[in-house]
Amino acid sequence: MSATERKHPGLNFGSLDRETHEEAEEVVFGFWVFLMSDLVLFSLLFATYATMLGHEAGGPGPAKLYDIHSAAIETGALLTSSFTFGMASLAMKYSHRLSVVLLWLGITLVLGLTFLGFEINDFITMIGKGGAPSRSGFVSAFFALVGTHGLHVTFGSIWIIVMMVQLVVFGRLGIVKTRLLRLALFWHFLDIVWVGIFSLVYLQGLA
Repeated sequence: MSATERKHPGLNFGSLDRETHEEAEEVVFGFWVFLMSDLVLFSLLFATYATMLGHEAGGPGPAKLYDIHSAAIETGALLTSSFTFGMASLAMKYSHRLSVVLLWLGITLVLGLTFLGFEINDFITMIGKGGAPSRSGFVSAFFALVGTHGLHVTFGSIWIIVMMVQLVVFGRLGIVKTRLLRLALFWHFLDIVWVGIFSLVYLQGLA
């Protein structure tokens, strides 16, 4: 790229699709602002969890409630989905076959649903062990943090389905590309948040 070409904080379409590249600059930057506001929300939830850690009110604690093996599988699935979404983004930029983009998005969706399946099973198991959200401030803070992230993954999975439909119906129009680009940023953001949850909630809780 020359120094005069406009840049944006996301996938660089450059000379491959200059019009979409220029359109993406403002909308992608605006989406970054939204993500930063979402980061503030998660920061507050992390702070609340840290404050409530240890306030078990005689109920079960992390050692009894957390299943580190299940959490590790969830981590592997979500981090792998970040890679597959990256491949979908590259296919969107370079590949002439729409089927390649759809394939990688489909794999990402399956991994996201796998993550949600294990997480829902964890919640049910925790409640069965006496760790319902109303049991203590600690458990309430856990469900608020991890549950909010799970809702984000659920929304992201629905968004992936919507984008796959749009790709089939409209093809790789500029507006579809920028929407998929914003979804990619959202998905990678969720992976970063989950790394924080796995490290500060599950690993620290069992330490």
